[in-house]
Amino acid sequence: MSIALGIDTGGTYTDAALVEYETGRVLAHAKALTTRHNLAVGIREAMERALSVPRTDDTPGAADVCLVSLSTTLATNAIVEDQGAPVAAILIGYGDLFSDVDLERHLGTRRYTLIAGGHHADGEEAAPLDLEAARAFIAAQAPHVAGLAVSGYFGTRNPSHELAVKELAGAMAGLPVTCGHELTHRLDALRRATTVALNARLIPLLCDLIQAVEAAMAAHGIDAPLMVVKGDGSLMRAEMARERPIETILSGPAASVVGAQHLATGVGGGNGHLTGDAVVVDMGGTTTDIAVLSGGRPRLNPAGARVGRWRTMVEAIDVHTAGLGGDSRVWFDEGRALRIGPRRVVPIALLADDHPEVRDVLREQAEVDPRDEALGQFLLLQREDWRHDGEHPPFERALMERLARGPLPLAGIREIVQHPRLYARYLDALERSGVVARAGLTPTDAAHVLGLYRGWDVEAARLAAELVVRRTGRDATARGASVPSVEALCREILARTSEGIAAEVVAKCVHDEVSRGAAQGGRDGGERAVGALDAHLIAQALRPASGGALGCTLTLAPSLVAIGAPVATYFPRVAALLHGRLRIPRYTEVANAVGAVVGSVVCRAHILVAPRQDEDGYRIHLPDGVADVEALPDALALAERRGRAAVSEAARRAGAQEITVTVERHDQSAPVAYGWGDEVYLQSLLTVTATGRPRLALRE
Repeated sequence: MSIALGIDTGGTYTDAALVEYETGRVLAHAKALTTRHNLAVGIREAMERALSVPRTDDTPGAADVCLVSLSTTLATNAIVEDQGAPVAAILIGYGDLFSDVDLERHLGTRRYTLIAGGHHADGEEAAPLDLEAARAFIAAQAPHVAGLAVSGYFGTRNPSHELAVKELAGAMAGLPVTCGHELTHRLDALRRATTVALNARLIPLLCDLIQAVEAAMAAHGIDAPLMVVKGDGSLMRAEMARERPIETILSGPAASVVGAQHLATGVGGGNGHLTGDAVVVDMGGTTTDIAVLSGGRPRLNPAGARVGRWRTMVEAIDVHTAGLGGDSRVWFDEGRALRIGPRRVVPIALLADDHPEVRDVLREQAEVDPRDEALGQFLLLQREDWRHDGEHPPFERALMERLARGPLPLAGIREIVQHPRLYARYLDALERSGVVARAGLTPTDAAHVLGLYRGWDVEAARLAAELVVRRTGRDATARGASVPSVEALCREILARTSEGIAAEVVAKCVHDEVSRGAAQGGRDGGERAVGALDAHLIAQALRPASGGALGCTLTLAPSLVAIGAPVATYFPRVAALLHGRLRIPRYTEVANAVGAVVGSVVCRAHILVAPRQDEDGYRIHLPDGVADVEALPDALALAERRGRAAVSEAARRAGAQEITVTVERHDQSAPVAYGWGDEVYLQSLLTVTATGRPRLALRE
């Protein structure tokens, strides 16, 4: 029996599942808290718990594991929360094309440069590459960043300039370098540059995660290949993930969709009999991910993955990610309306469980003027490797020393930072970079107060909720309104969370319908799928206003498949709001870990063949450069041959065996002379795909 160990490291929990590889049957599973300051701790604990279940004749141990596979939501969470490592970007051949564009906002960094070079659409060099400018920029920025992003104009048609700068950067700085042509074959210079810079920010996070898993495997004596889930749900070896970790964006959501499909259809010990279409919703601590199964298969996003405000060009499962989860921050806007998310905070119940002194602080704060909105919130140190742009404020050492001793009440930060409002951007940067985390009231705390979950410190959760009730009650009294009870507040928090999830499901379905209609009718409506009228009707359906003249109900036709540890708390209400059929599969709490090991290795190459513009013959745009051939049949044959060789080698490097290769060719032509003449050949696009099973460790 071959045993696979699936691991998923999420924003709150790290899950582990032991799966019989041949059948997909779940043999054992476990959860542990994700330890952001040292990921190896949580990973090792989850593995230990899964491997230490009571042994029977067919219960596997560490020595039986032939494959380990990892998925993670950390990259997705980092994008949603605007976190990541500092990076610098080199744009080749862009010139003044985007002089009216806020490149700093699009790239997510102020450290970028525009240098001469780039290519034309046919792959011909537009200008010589200015390697000296690249050299000077790399030398100046390398000490301040953790990675480099390189994007050349028409780099997908000829990547030679991008590869030259990547080689130079590797020799000079030894930093991770991401190139635009590695991400996509599509054209869109600005969005490709955005994607390159965004992914470069995530490289250190993913490399640290891989290293943590390898350390945990070594500690358990597991000698097996380590795979990583890509954003399209397929797998690749950790060695390749280190070279191109950008492909693991949305690996967590992708694994959740694959795992949900596996379990909801009754495979592997699941309790479902799913057929047809379904909406899969994976609710975690930080985010909620929504995807659609069409005919039992997940849809890929042809335009590229979208996460938060970022629209990338990474080929991935079509997942809509919302900054809403069990650990989302509960707060009130300027109009004193209750809001949930999008930022994640550490639940007070969890913080007090690890630091009992927090409970005493909350008791003391109950005697203080409730107008202080900092009450009930804390800062805690996550890691100490803090690098940032600009000068270090004079209080930084004192702040770090205080945080090293334990959680710091946010209300007490004035004792260290005399003018915290003046340094709000600095404190926010600490939080966004993951150096510190904020703790506060969350839906998870509300569930503790109402007795729906009892994993951590219930008293601390109630104290934090009481502080909010005192503050909101004071405002309610001033308006002549009734003061809510702690239970009423907590019920409202859970209700608003469920309504928020339901609204995100509706938004995803509306977006898909409008995008599909726009594609069929030649209209561009997907970006504005939910307009003002739609939003009003959705709000009326989910929370009808009393006395309103217009009523509305919604009915979700596909089945609603909910996975994730907290779904039983929220999704009965979500399904009721949408008048849909709810399915919560068995092993739903570790569906991501199961999905991490039931996928295949898939590698693709996209090769364009087109007539040369000024000369006879045809140009082949290959992943590593261009080639010119005189006759079209010869060009197509060479493109297919090189494509097959490239994807087969990539699949082997990705850890595949039993590889099969398929080729899809799409020819494009256009009529001439108003339809009275012959058609003229424009181009051919070959999509070459290699698919294989992960290579397992050999056991006697």
